[in-house]
Amino acid sequence: MSKHVFFVTCPKGVEYLLADEMETFGLHLVRNAPAGVWVEGSLESGYRACLWSRLANRVILNVADVDARHADELYDGVVSLDWQVHIPAGGSFRVTFLGQNETIRNTQFGAQKVKDGIVDSIRGAGAPRPSVAPKDPDVTVSARLNRGRLSLGIDLSGHSLHMRGYRTDKGVAPLKENLAAALLIRAGWPEFVATGGDFVDPMCGSGTLLIEAALMALDIAPGRKQERFGFEKWPGHQPDLWLGLRQEAERRAHEGKQKRVPRFFGSDQDERVIATAWKNIQRAGLEDIVQVEARPVHSFRRQEGLSDVGLVLTNPPYGERLSDRKELAVLYQALGESVIRELPGWRLGVFTGAPEFGKSLGLRSFKQYKLFNGKLPAQLLLFEVLAENAMTPRDPAAPGEIMPRIANPERAAMLRNRLKKNLKTIGQWARKQGIGCYRLYDADMPEYALAIDIYEGQVHVQEYAAPKSVDERAARERLAEALSVIPEVLELEPGMLVCKQRQRQAGSRQYEKQAATGDYFNVHEHGCLLRVNLKDYLDTGLFLDHRPVRHWIQQNARGKRFLNLFCYTGAASVHAAVGGASRSLSLDMSKTYVAWAKENLALNGADSGRHRVEQADCLAWLADRKTVDQRFDLIFMDPPTFSNSARMSGVLDIQRDHGALIRQCMARLSSEGLLIFSNNFRKFRLDESLESEFEVQEVSGSTLDKDFQRNPKIHRCWHIRHQNS
Repeated sequence: MSKHVFFVTCPKGVEYLLADEMETFGLHLVRNAPAGVWVEGSLESGYRACLWSRLANRVILNVADVDARHADELYDGVVSLDWQVHIPAGGSFRVTFLGQNETIRNTQFGAQKVKDGIVDSIRGAGAPRPSVAPKDPDVTVSARLNRGRLSLGIDLSGHSLHMRGYRTDKGVAPLKENLAAALLIRAGWPEFVATGGDFVDPMCGSGTLLIEAALMALDIAPGRKQERFGFEKWPGHQPDLWLGLRQEAERRAHEGKQKRVPRFFGSDQDERVIATAWKNIQRAGLEDIVQVEARPVHSFRRQEGLSDVGLVLTNPPYGERLSDRKELAVLYQALGESVIRELPGWRLGVFTGAPEFGKSLGLRSFKQYKLFNGKLPAQLLLFEVLAENAMTPRDPAAPGEIMPRIANPERAAMLRNRLKKNLKTIGQWARKQGIGCYRLYDADMPEYALAIDIYEGQVHVQEYAAPKSVDERAARERLAEALSVIPEVLELEPGMLVCKQRQRQAGSRQYEKQAATGDYFNVHEHGCLLRVNLKDYLDTGLFLDHRPVRHWIQQNARGKRFLNLFCYTGAASVHAAVGGASRSLSLDMSKTYVAWAKENLALNGADSGRHRVEQADCLAWLADRKTVDQRFDLIFMDPPTFSNSARMSGVLDIQRDHGALIRQCMARLSSEGLLIFSNNFRKFRLDESLESEFEVQEVSGSTLDKDFQRNPKIHRCWHIRHQNS
């Protein structure tokens, strides 16, 4: 049995599913292509793809590839082929042409050159001139130009295979049949069929998902009702082979109805659309199997006899079909409430061009697939309808919420390219260093004033507050673009990204919760285990820019008494304990951060008796008279720039007060000890008189890793010792 090469086309984003499907027909993958696959197999397998493919648009039998760097070379390549074996004597043909290059820029011109070559080839062999028939030809020749090569083939399908023949009346925004089939496969419908599940679409429109689900479950060939295919007048056609495949399809359709038939139920609020759906169901021969009724989604009710497991799959409006996008949040919330109430234990799939409204469903998605509905980018969101996956519905159109949207593709492309470049440089460096938490981007481009930090697979985005000179609407537009580009470049699920706005915090506001998720997780840094929370606070619990400082402390802490002032979550204390510090004391006035620091130390097995954390006002503690047990060999002090918290004995202004703070620290430092003093005030100037009292060495440059070298002013750091040491 001779082998042939076929190019099988499909909707964009469905290529990998199509390759798997072709394997089931005996067609083996040669290579992937955009919106299609190249496969190899027998003519029978090609016929089977035409009859049985639920995903393909066209099945093209490859005839030859010819050079086509310019028009004359294209013509010469076409005319050199024997077209009598593909076009019937005295018959008709048409040419479909796709692609362009530097010299062939017009598809009509390219098609004309191919037609000329075919006609001249046949006439040159002494045969009658074939006619060109734009409509209903005997054979369709496919010509696809890619750079300097032209692929020529016979379109065996003759029409787009997504047209099954049952849908002549369409809804307002129809979903193509092969895309519907792809959604069903991605959502796991074949597995539900095998385990006795049922199918529901509560916003069914013209019924495409219902019909495709039923055809799939009943093993009915999608091309069963097609009257004609493109190969039937092709000279190479094998009628007996084709007849056998048609008979097999009829037998399988009969046997499919003898097995357990799932329940199929659909509803829609529009009675006219339901009437259209019913006509489509009848034309598909499924009127005894698929039920539909007019009912708004908020009043959806579970039908009697439905299985305990099944699939809800639907394609809600994207916003274009509604006069006001604000209605979408209400609609999606109603969908989520109905499914949670009526179909617990089922799976919900939502195919949408407005995936941000998935937040309104009240469920956490476990999987998202990027696809296209025509040219419109869309996503299939999957949810398990279980109590543990419930969440508070959110309206992404509400004030303060930013919906990912690209308003300026060229500007967004610049950000996309910068992030890809940084991934290759900073990302590669971090992997080689074994660093899982790092800054990927820090306002590299003025249009996108963001800090993007990676936390072992999750992403924390901070938007720097725009100056008053920048229009607020423009700033939100750019942030929306960034939130669209970042998950794409980093290949992230949307739930793995957290976005906040960074503003100056004063007093107790720096400790206020931004949310209350309790969503903590552990990260690693130089052998230390640290808890972070990307959602609940302005900061995450780990200042990434101080990573080298903490590492230095870890390498130099053995046997030393360590003091951590303004300790935050105690990360530096963890490094000191892991590095072998004999004891440590960590102080902070925040009850939240004191508890967090204790948990961090406990995570690393630190002895709570030797490594203590206490809630204290560091200003008052330093001003108090020191005792013998309050002398230390290594002190780390990284105060806030400004604080007027009610818990403090006074107001802290780091520029004004740092001299006194340093002198008080030095009074508690052993004779050969070291104070590491750091702060992030951009305009900070060290009190010059300190250099006459102590050995002062600025080490800021050595405390910045590669991911912060673009922004060297993020902090400044000094090593301070007694002069007699």
